[in-house]
Amino acid sequence: MNNQIKSLIIVSLFFISSPLYAQNHGSKEDREALFNDLYKKIIERESLSPYKIEKFGMNLSEDLLKMKQEVIEAGNDEELYFALVKLSNLRKNRHLSVGLLEKGLKLKPNRGVAPIRFRPDYGKENAYFMFVSDLGKGVEQYVGTNIPNIGDKLIAVNGVPFDQYLKAVEPYQRYSTINNLWIRLGHSLSEKHERSLPSSFYKEKFGVTLQNKNGKEYTITLPYLTEANVRWQSEDRQKYPGFKKVMERICYHLYMPVDNKNKTILLWWYGFRGSIQEDMDDLMAYAEKNDLLDYNIIVDMTESRGGSRGAVMLQRLSPKSYKTTFGNLKLSDITDDFIAKMTDAYMRNNINDHGARENDDNGGWVMDWLHTDVLDGLAAGQDYSNNVPFKCAHAPKYSDGIIHPAKVHFTGKMICLFSPWGGSHLDQFSSIVNDNNLAHTMGMPTGGYSNTWEWSEEVKFPTSDKEVVRFMWDIGHTIRPNGQILEGNPAEVDDYIPITTSNYKNYLPSLLKKAQKWLQNNP
Repeated sequence: MNNQIKSLIIVSLFFISSPLYAQNHGSKEDREALFNDLYKKIIERESLSPYKIEKFGMNLSEDLLKMKQEVIEAGNDEELYFALVKLSNLRKNRHLSVGLLEKGLKLKPNRGVAPIRFRPDYGKENAYFMFVSDLGKGVEQYVGTNIPNIGDKLIAVNGVPFDQYLKAVEPYQRYSTINNLWIRLGHSLSEKHERSLPSSFYKEKFGVTLQNKNGKEYTITLPYLTEANVRWQSEDRQKYPGFKKVMERICYHLYMPVDNKNKTILLWWYGFRGSIQEDMDDLMAYAEKNDLLDYNIIVDMTESRGGSRGAVMLQRLSPKSYKTTFGNLKLSDITDDFIAKMTDAYMRNNINDHGARENDDNGGWVMDWLHTDVLDGLAAGQDYSNNVPFKCAHAPKYSDGIIHPAKVHFTGKMICLFSPWGGSHLDQFSSIVNDNNLAHTMGMPTGGYSNTWEWSEEVKFPTSDKEVVRFMWDIGHTIRPNGQILEGNPAEVDDYIPITTSNYKNYLPSLLKKAQKWLQNNP
């Protein structure tokens, strides 16, 4: 036996015995016990929105039981992991993911980005389709003369007609509304990741069949690149004609009009981050210094993330008082553990979300509510706690939820631009704005995945106590100011303007133009 063959055998034995590639999916008995344990916990803990049950035709108990055999028959770590992903996604909640543990299931790394992106055409209800929305710079080196154009329709992925492809990948997607499913799927179609889809969905290269505006179909094949090596053509597009950027903060970028006669400022809103208090203080200081407090405000939230403490923003952008969102807690077997966890966080001065203090008193109102109302409801056998101002943030549990403007605030009109991309606290913000008529809203409804709290725990095989994955539960409802549950039920916008192939290139500039026209017509 020569040295080269010996080396190959040694390398093969290393990978077979390596913990990275060890199979931890257990026996059939292990997996059946795991399914039964998860089924019981999901049914008992999950806080389901009636709007999702109606819109998706959900029967959670029956839907879960249909997955039992797939969990039991999983033949390796990857198959069990994705069976659990499908099980989790039956709840139709973008917040709820399945995570890996150090000693649990293992997946082989498989990552890359093809230099093309897609967006859905929402123009015709029940007849959405995907189109090319962005290209990597230099994409022509891979496709020759078949260079796609923005708006070209997606016909097939890796040789599979798109309607069939969508049906195959949908169970692996986390979403709370159909619109959110489509926009998120379009963005990730050309990406590969070991936790997104089973490895069988990926080929060495990414192949798509497209149709141009003349109806001609063509197929291109693109390599998977590292994300850092892809630069997108959209980076060069001008978003806000007639405005110039004058300030950047973590939560927003501030734009001022080029025309001094235009008394409108624009905020590109990134998210409700931990710096929101300081960022809003900077905005108000700038506004006072430059006599802007009577200006109108356009807030572009089409790409916004979630976070916390939207009241800090609204109290300064709007001259009106408003009713905030409320929330409750699903009472179950983990309520005591949840209270203990929250109490520990409070004692360590660590009740926060994305680095932001969730409460004006750093959590004292939450502690009072958890140790009184919530425990009383649990003892009484209630399914849910009483409703309180959202997470007792900005207002104590006994409050009517009415929030008043800050001492220094803008007095002009406000327009908010939304899309299905984001959700969570953005959903709450949108519902507050719409339900209280604080602003004129345009675009499309938000992603619809707001709840109060989630619970996450390490799931183990009940038969062996070996780690499997980290699993999550949605354990509370957000209540909109209009009294409706928010999850799966985002607020509608005043002017519904869907993204389509015909308007995509100039979508934001056209929204901006419509917003300014509305302000002119509604002085």
